[in-house]
Amino acid sequence: MSPVVRFRFPIAQCLLTSCLLTSLVGCAVLPEPTGAQVQAQALGRTVIPPNWSATASAAQVDEGWLASFNDPVLTQLVHEALANNPDLHMAAARLEQANAQVDIAQARLKPSIGLLTRGGSKPVADMVPLLSGAMLRLSWEIDLWGGMRYGRNAARAARDATSAEYRYAQQSLAASVARAWFLASETRQQRELATEMVQSAQTLLQLTEQRKRVGAGSDSDVIAARIDLSSYQDAQQQIELAHRQALRALELLLGRYPGADHAASATLTPFPGPVPAGIPMDVLNRRPDMLAAERRVAAAFDKIGEARAAMLPTLSLSAGYGRLSNEVLETRDNLERRVSSITGTVAAPLYTGGALTGQVALRTAEQKEAVADYARRALIALGEVEGALNAERILGERERILNDAVLASREVTRLEQTAYRVGKSDLRAVNQRQLATGAAEVALLAVRRERLSRRVDLHLALGGSFDGRTAASEASDPMRPL
Repeated sequence: MSPVVRFRFPIAQCLLTSCLLTSLVGCAVLPEPTGAQVQAQALGRTVIPPNWSATASAAQVDEGWLASFNDPVLTQLVHEALANNPDLHMAAARLEQANAQVDIAQARLKPSIGLLTRGGSKPVADMVPLLSGAMLRLSWEIDLWGGMRYGRNAARAARDATSAEYRYAQQSLAASVARAWFLASETRQQRELATEMVQSAQTLLQLTEQRKRVGAGSDSDVIAARIDLSSYQDAQQQIELAHRQALRALELLLGRYPGADHAASATLTPFPGPVPAGIPMDVLNRRPDMLAAERRVAAAFDKIGEARAAMLPTLSLSAGYGRLSNEVLETRDNLERRVSSITGTVAAPLYTGGALTGQVALRTAEQKEAVADYARRALIALGEVEGALNAERILGERERILNDAVLASREVTRLEQTAYRVGKSDLRAVNQRQLATGAAEVALLAVRRERLSRRVDLHLALGGSFDGRTAASEASDPMRPL
């Protein structure tokens, strides 16, 4: 135990000293670093451009991106996940814990009041007097150097960080549900295309066998057709597995039993129009995970102040008032006593073996870590936006190219079918073109789904709210059900 020196002062001197010190401690607590100060310290050596490298509108980021997909089923699924997802429930419980920690830290600044009672009896032969009665006691540690206020502020900053993390968990969950829904829709359509391709391959095998029987084909043609059929059947099984895995992933997000029973959409959600991306610095001030990192820095700052205040003397006041009775003498003169006391105690650490200075060094290192973590998260956040913007541009171009390829392949298939009807081609050529068209449609479908998923990634990276609420309204009521 660290040695301390305790002094007791007369009552009047204690009260006067505490009043004077209490009137002076308002300036003892330093303000937390602002968001701009945290950014300057963490990103002082990083040049952040005024605009994104990728072409994007610098207008303000839209709120309510979920409605931009115009998919009522998706909206319903997101709200179901917000109500039932266990991971989000855990995040909500952590926020409740953080709120409780604030209440605990706030309570340290207030006096504590308790009631002490005692009662009993002794034999008459026992001449030891027995006192009984009740006493009301009040104790209060004066926050001379702001240590407890630093602790309260640290708890508040940690609560704010947890609240921002909860909002980011909501946004991430909404994005995960959207991506899972798109993937389930894609795999369902892929399954239908795979079934058509297997049927075409089976027809092609039958035609190849017929050509061999009439002498127009060979064994190698039949073997090649069987290999193609096996390949398409294997792909069909892979797609079936992927589809059921996508459904189970979606059901887990919804808090349902993962039985792959949910019906996916038969068509992909249409791709929404362009979205504004704002400017890079706005992302650092908008994204909940960046706000959480900023508040972690503030909490670390307050913990340094708390550790430094622990090196200074503490002043505690205690007072009591009650009524006691001496039951041994009560039979003789019915003696009653009123008791009151006021005590002031000063405790000053003299030698702690370096524990207090070590605590300050520890908290200082934790603040450095928090600042570095902010810088790391900021660069990741900016990179996510740049990557999503670049991917959107490239995927848009890929979709255009593949769409042209699908249209051309369909046209060739139509021409082959026309040639077959007039006797200029055989059915095998038609089926080969149908298989090629199916492969092109699968590739186009994959790009369309990837483009939708990347749009969701862009919204998440920009930090816009998925349900139309602004960051200010989310911060005021982070636990509000959606």
